[in-house]
Amino acid sequence: MLENSDSPALFGAIEAGGTKFNLALGTGPRDIRANFRIPTTTPQETLAAAIDWFQQAQAEHGPIRAIGVGTFGPAGVHPSAPDYGYITTTPKAGWAQTDLLGALRAAFDVPMGFDTDVTAAALGEWKWGAGQGCDSLVYITVGTGIGGGAIVNGRPLHGLLHPEMGHLRLPLPADGFAGICPWHGGCLEGLASGPALAARWGTPAETLPVGHPAWEAEAGHLAAACLNILLTLSPEKIILGGGVLQNDHLLPLVRQHLAALLNGYLVHPSLTDGLARFLVEPGLGTQSGIAGALALASAAHGS
Repeated sequence: MLENSDSPALFGAIEAGGTKFNLALGTGPRDIRANFRIPTTTPQETLAAAIDWFQQAQAEHGPIRAIGVGTFGPAGVHPSAPDYGYITTTPKAGWAQTDLLGALRAAFDVPMGFDTDVTAAALGEWKWGAGQGCDSLVYITVGTGIGGGAIVNGRPLHGLLHPEMGHLRLPLPADGFAGICPWHGGCLEGLASGPALAARWGTPAETLPVGHPAWEAEAGHLAAACLNILLTLSPEKIILGGGVLQNDHLLPLVRQHLAALLNGYLVHPSLTDGLARFLVEPGLGTQSGIAGALALASAAHGS
């Protein structure tokens, strides 16, 4: 297919998860020309399937000008480091030290952007979603695992490595539940992830009814984490997403707990009126991650 020189550049996007890879071709979240999902099996099989799909997609829709990848991690996110583009010390069997970006570069000679999946989601929300107009925000996803990404002055925040907000240490609950994280026990992920809810209450999170004490406990853990993040980074917004937050009653509970923990200490218009302007749901719904991968591609392309 011949590309119209007046048409916007097409970008490839990969949201690389531990159970599935979401792939897309488009210019942004409101202009997805094609998308596809493949299961995460072995690195060789999964990456070969992704490359094959992108090759077919660009044959149909036009040349891919850049590719963005948001991946499960830990991952190498510093372009000058030898592990840039790698999934590094992940516990996922067979994926540790996988050169994800290298496999894509061998197949496509285009600029590429790379970051963690949750930082990509934060970037997508900043560019197109609930974070539009903000200089700084934090995005937290609560699902099978918990992760957090930060945007500061419109750029992803990296330091020594990348943020690992899912492993913030929290007060342990009074009922003796010690958490399920194999590294830290009662960290945020160990106490508040979907598997942690199931382990503590004996049933999957999606089966817990509204009003079950699990939700007050969950809201308390998430509020404690948000308090630590607010007091440390002072973002203009915290966006809470992920499968566990699909329970519509949970976000208002987290706001209530966070307001109680703040106890009036910080004074700002965004921290009044029940925190509804500060602690928000994703503006892009479940598309934050793939939108963020498109944003990474756009930045790599220089557009």
